[in-house]
Amino acid sequence: MTKPDHPFRWGHVIPVALLPAALFAVGEGAIIPVLPAIAGDVGATLAVAGFVGAMLMVGELLGDIPSGTVISRIGERRAMIGAAALAVVGTSIALVAPNPWVLGIGILILGIATAVFALARHALVTTIVPISHRARGLSTLAGTFRFGYLAGPFLGAAVISLTGSVESVFVVQIVCCAAVVAVLFIFHDPERAATVHAARMAPLTGETAVGAEVGGLFRTIVTRRHVLLTLGMGSLILAALRASRQLVLPLWAVNIGLDETTTSIIIGIAGAIDFSLFFAGGWLMDRFGRLWTAVPATLGLAVGHLVLAFSHDLPGPTIWFVAVAMFLALTNGVGAGILMTLGADLADRRNPAPFLGAWRFTNDSGGALAPLIVAGLTALVSLPFAVGTLGVIGVGGALILRFFIPKHVPKLPPRGSRGESSR
Repeated sequence: MTKPDHPFRWGHVIPVALLPAALFAVGEGAIIPVLPAIAGDVGATLAVAGFVGAMLMVGELLGDIPSGTVISRIGERRAMIGAAALAVVGTSIALVAPNPWVLGIGILILGIATAVFALARHALVTTIVPISHRARGLSTLAGTFRFGYLAGPFLGAAVISLTGSVESVFVVQIVCCAAVVAVLFIFHDPERAATVHAARMAPLTGETAVGAEVGGLFRTIVTRRHVLLTLGMGSLILAALRASRQLVLPLWAVNIGLDETTTSIIIGIAGAIDFSLFFAGGWLMDRFGRLWTAVPATLGLAVGHLVLAFSHDLPGPTIWFVAVAMFLALTNGVGAGILMTLGADLADRRNPAPFLGAWRFTNDSGGALAPLIVAGLTALVSLPFAVGTLGVIGVGGALILRFFIPKHVPKLPPRGSRGESSR
């Protein structure tokens, strides 16, 4: 077989997408485990602390609305730099917040910045990675999140121990955002790399023209409503379970009386398990198909929520908490990159941002709803009831993915092919 003139190299992706993503995720990873405790320090009840934690995903949902258009107009590099600067603004507000409401505003702004930053990375990797390596590329991108949620809690625990202030984790995010900007100025322009690789991929066929013709988020949602209301609903539920996991574990730790440092360490160990599986999940998707990770990950997260809910009144709550945290990390790790990969499978390779913006908006709707459901049901009933409810919803999500992935996602190319898709 003749080798392609421009073989894919991981070195094209690492400095322009993976390294900035890892730095940004480390900062967020330091904040998330202790956010309920920070909210408590400024006067929040358990339910209000859950609401403050939900603002991160609500911000991501709001940020998804303009992000596709912004990235299409100014490019990935400028979008990521702007998002990092906006994250510094939000984090600074959270750092000096005198009450839970100001803290929530700061976290909301951080969420908006996260949405723009995440879509810029997603669009870039979708464009420059061939379909033969797509799942591994996007799973590796997802692995950078896992790295951040692994390193961030340990770094946050160390900073808290050194300073004696739990709010000092916000400084970690500010420093990480500054490092992101520095990296993006040092390495090659992502847009230039994306243009070169997109040109090699053309021409494309089938539905690919749809994304290029659509200019706005809501127009894209209407145009692609069939896939978003079917497969998108399953992905929304998976995203909801993931967002719930990030909020529920810190809330549960507060509920059973664990201190902030211990909570960070436990969640950090869970992050290590999660991180260790990202490439295996991508290999499974490239080798056997998307179902092999999407359904097990969704079902596993649902079961983990149900077990945690029923463990509340059992002896040894800390042991149950640790066991469930590790199990959730295991199942989430297997599904690393699945939502980004499904979105990339359906997007226009030459201009993926419009559809990916709609796809991420759908997924982030689940991510935003889940913490709000947790906060609302915790206030009305109890935290275990809220967690159990999401577990039941998750079982339904696994069934939706099992049925609709084969209907919408193109089959994998034959092994050994160059990887262009035939839709």
